[in-house]
Amino acid sequence: MTETPKDRLARWRACAVMHVDMDMFYVGVELLAAPGLRGRPVIVAGSGHRSVVLSASYEARAFGVRSGMPLARARAMCPGAVLLEPHRSAYEAYSRRVMAMFWEVTDRVEQISVDEAFLDVAGAVRRLGSPVGIARTLRARVQEELGLTASVGIGVNKTVAKIASTRSKPDGLLLVQPEDTVAFLAELPVTALWGVGGRTAEALVGAGLRQVGDLAAAPLPQLTRVVGRAAGHHLHELANGRDPRPVVPVREEKSVGAEETFPQDVSDDRVLHEVLLRLSHRTASRLRRQGLRARRVGLKLRYADFTTLTRSRTLSQPFTSAHDLLQHGAGLLEELGHRPQAVRLIGIRAEALEQSTDALQLSLDGREEEWGAAEEAMDRVHARFGADRLGPARLLPAAPRERQGNSKAVDSRARRAQSTADGLSWYQAAPEQPGISAPEG
Repeated sequence: MTETPKDRLARWRACAVMHVDMDMFYVGVELLAAPGLRGRPVIVAGSGHRSVVLSASYEARAFGVRSGMPLARARAMCPGAVLLEPHRSAYEAYSRRVMAMFWEVTDRVEQISVDEAFLDVAGAVRRLGSPVGIARTLRARVQEELGLTASVGIGVNKTVAKIASTRSKPDGLLLVQPEDTVAFLAELPVTALWGVGGRTAEALVGAGLRQVGDLAAAPLPQLTRVVGRAAGHHLHELANGRDPRPVVPVREEKSVGAEETFPQDVSDDRVLHEVLLRLSHRTASRLRRQGLRARRVGLKLRYADFTTLTRSRTLSQPFTSAHDLLQHGAGLLEELGHRPQAVRLIGIRAEALEQSTDALQLSLDGREEEWGAAEEAMDRVHARFGADRLGPARLLPAAPRERQGNSKAVDSRARRAQSTADGLSWYQAAPEQPGISAPEG
């Protein structure tokens, strides 16, 4: 029987969920500035001995190197790997370019990390053709315009699309037709399903349920006895190819933050405050870029023995500035009192987020406008010249600070900003530093 155009559209719309995952994204961005390293094992990580692997090339992964692995272990496994320092501002810039391409295809894009997203293209097939054709066009465009590669999985729902993209890596495309979904899932290990971590997998395997097909065929009462009622029902549905979750275009981010693990444990208050200053600016920049503001500040502190403390403070006024974030973060640190040990990790978070377009009642002294104007001016400089060209004077090396202390090039609005919390009295342009350029646009 000949398929009519109406039937074809219905078939395409029945299997129109994509998961697009950039291949070794951080490494890929770094290699744009170092093309001579292509084909060699490359690890992106900080240089400290406590750093962890952010990303590894497929050549390094062949030695067992994985993201999240301690750098010391990764270097032992692959001693010939080239270590590259991360350039986070470049990753964010390329991520924005990639996501903008997705939004040009469909208005149903759910970004789940800096380098991956779900797309529901059911509404775009009449205009752009089949999901496979859309995926091919997207992958080609990412390659041609940005020099990066992406893997795409297509299926009837998010679970199938996510697994398909993983199975198609690197630089691949895999469509799982609706009628093939259960068979496709059946041969996979149970760990392929969302929600199956180490302990759950151990319990399932102990009950003789090693593959997804085992879960699909198992009586529901058996599953609930092994992993509980809610988890058992959830896994049974996924194993049979059923996942009702829609692609949600707007994902509410509950908090934005940054943290840093020290190369050596730190007891010096001055060092802790300096790192808080740097993390506060990184976090506040993300807030403003995402059009958000926060009402609560959170502090995280981890001691040398891995004891971890968290504290938070709700503010009477929402904020977007690093000045407010630092002021209250430093206050939380002081409230902890005497520290019994040196500090291994410190982090700061902006929480209780809301859209910055919502109405805002300003305080009587107008400090939100003062600090907001100063830091927004710095954002504009960063967007044009890079994040390393302007910043708090306290974070600059001493010699450049002395040489440039009277520079007239510093934005006058930023120069007026003053902080009693951290001794910062002005911003100053940093000396030019080598690094990866963010893409234009």
